[in-house]
This record gives sequence, structure tokens and C-alpha cells, in this order.
Amino acid sequence: MSISGTLFVTRLGAVLAGGRAERFGSDKALALWRGRPLIAHAADILSRHSQAVVVCGRDSAPLALPCLADRPRAGLGPLGGLCAALEHAAANGHQQVLTIGCDMPMIDEALIAALIAPGTGRFLAQAPVVGCWPATLAEPLLRHLETDGDRAVRRWAAAAGVESLDAGAPLANLNTPDDLAALGGG
Repeated sequence: MSISGTLFVTRLGAVLAGGRAERFGSDKALALWRGRPLIAHAADILSRHSQAVVVCGRDSAPLALPCLADRPRAGLGPLGGLCAALEHAAANGHQQVLTIGCDMPMIDEALIAALIAPGTGRFLAQAPVVGCWPATLAEPLLRHLETDGDRAVRRWAAAAGVESLDAGAPLANLNTPDDLAALGGG
């Protein structure tokens, strides 16, 4: 499918928000930054580059975003959320899934452009929850997780042939209230 001679790719945006936020001490997805929940900032980033946006790993989310339970079960870390997003994408005709953590409200547009460029998929070496993943990886990831495979995103991505991309600069990843305060949170 093409529009004006360029390949048109359907992309699902997925906010990974299923962590326990132990270092944060409260639900960091709902922590306020610039007057809005962190999860809303992540959804805004994704909505600029995706046809639809979902939240993975939560029962409910602000902004009435659809929520997906981690697959094949809860407690698998980011790969459980990614698996849910990939399955949803494959079942709904999306060719790719663009992911971001709920605690990363500032991702440079140039990085997103590099992630979604044509190819076999990419993720950020410094923050592997930020990536663009082919929906064709849904079944291989489900098999990997069902057999209690390694749950490290970097190692699974490398084994699946997904390219690691260097961000080129530190990324704002808000794991503690001090991280949020340093970014001007509240």
C-alpha cells in the first residue's frame, strides 16, 4: 500500500505501563508532569506516529485509552506488555508496534523517526522499552514467554533480529520522585 509513492505502514502505539513502580513509591503512570499524568505524555508521543494507541499492563488508564493485559500472563515485565501489543496489532491489521514506557515523557522526534524507518525493527539501546517492532514477532514472542524464556528485552530483541539503535544522548526515564522533580515534575 502506498500514498504518493511512499510506503504506508499501519502502526499501533503502545504505552508500556505494567510495572510495579517500587522505586517510585506510587503509581508513576499517574504522576503529574507539566500538569498532566506521565502516561498522557507518552500517549501523545505515540499518537503522532501511530493510527491507534493502547496501554499495556493496566486495567484502566486516563484519557479512555484501551487497555491490554500483559500476555501470556502478568508479571513478565516489559516483554509481557510488548507481547500483548504485538498480538493486538497482528489481530487488527497493524504492521508495526511503536512502544514507549509510561515514565518517558520526552522522546526526541528524530529518535522516533529513526525507530520507525523501514527495516526489521529497532529499539533504543539505552531504553529497550522504546522501540518499533514488526507485528510478525507476536507469535515468536508468545512462544518465547510461554516456555519461560529470558525476559530481558535486549537479549530477546537481538535473538529476534531487531536492531539496537544508540540514542546518542541520555534519555529522561523517571524511576523515582527525585527523577520527576529534577525534570520539573508536578
